[in-house]
Amino acid sequence: MDKKFILPFALTIVAAALVGCSSNKEKVDTKPLPLPKLVQSKQLVPVFSQSVAATNKDDDLRLQIAVDQGVLFIADPKGVVEAYKGKQRLWSTKMSNKDGLSAGVEAADGIAVVGNQKGLLTALDQATGQVKWTAQLSGSIIARSHIQIGHVITVTNDGNVYAHDEATGQQLWTYRLPNVPFSLRGQAAPVQLDPNNVLIATANAYVYGIDVVSGVPRLQRRVAVAEGRSDVQRLNDINPPVMMGQFMVTTSYQGQVTVTDLAQQQVVWSDDASSHQRPEVTQSKVFITTVDGKVIAYDLMSGQKLWENDKLLRRNLSNPVLLGSDLVVGDFDGVLSLIDPNTGDLIGRSSTKGQVSSLRVIDNQLYVSTQKGALSVWQNR
Repeated sequence: MDKKFILPFALTIVAAALVGCSSNKEKVDTKPLPLPKLVQSKQLVPVFSQSVAATNKDDDLRLQIAVDQGVLFIADPKGVVEAYKGKQRLWSTKMSNKDGLSAGVEAADGIAVVGNQKGLLTALDQATGQVKWTAQLSGSIIARSHIQIGHVITVTNDGNVYAHDEATGQQLWTYRLPNVPFSLRGQAAPVQLDPNNVLIATANAYVYGIDVVSGVPRLQRRVAVAEGRSDVQRLNDINPPVMMGQFMVTTSYQGQVTVTDLAQQQVVWSDDASSHQRPEVTQSKVFITTVDGKVIAYDLMSGQKLWENDKLLRRNLSNPVLLGSDLVVGDFDGVLSLIDPNTGDLIGRSSTKGQVSSLRVIDNQLYVSTQKGALSVWQNR
């Protein structure tokens, strides 16, 4: 079995290692900036919260919240999956295996899918929590699956892509990605390209498009370039892409933010920016958070930098998301910062517990997961 070595999530340690490789002995400031005082501060309204077991602090791969048909699905790294309708718990299922969970939840079409580090993929009935089927894959599952047109698409950490029938769990096809020996995060989660194809980003600076039904590759694009002498300096993980019409927006670690026109098969623009988070994209703007804690907005079509916020440096920012008229980012201390998407100004904040690992907006509500196991839902006032 091929293995990918995943470096710890402590990016400040990685940065320090890179500096140590240089002959320049200049000190690098790794202390997070204190939060600036706000004259007027908006706050988010908490809607729901639930605590589960914390994830390993050295593991940047987090179990995420899923929502389908108004039902909230959450997973515990110790192996518990629960469903909530509002604040009412509908069911709680403990996985029978002893290996806990490392990926999920993905929920659609009546099932909720989770995976573990031993490669066991499990589909649960959304209504009852009962196990519908399991499948043993070839490597660790550390990225959530994707459900599309009756297929469950899963990427294992040894570089294999699997498709299973969502009703029966039967394996329909497999596709082999190029194996990369080092990765910051491991394989990224698959995302939809169009009704018939999925996009899979890899740690070799490429994005692949694969036909969901047949497993035939339809697209292969290099979207980033990293330079350096060592394997660590050449790390170039691509985060899950975002589609906006015919434009694919990608960010990468030690690489670039890039907009690619898939209809014309050409790069529209690219700008050097190291990020380990998925971008937020609207019809006119691209928002990213960088490894060093900047929040940057670009014009989608021209690549012009609209603004740059450096008030949250070294605070280990989460992915940015738009909640109504506000841009939201989380940090290592559980702070949710609200930013004016037009100016980049900080306009408010709220707090949860633990390092914010992922943000999602569904039906104008903000879903937050943290490393300490705090799962919460928020909305604007």
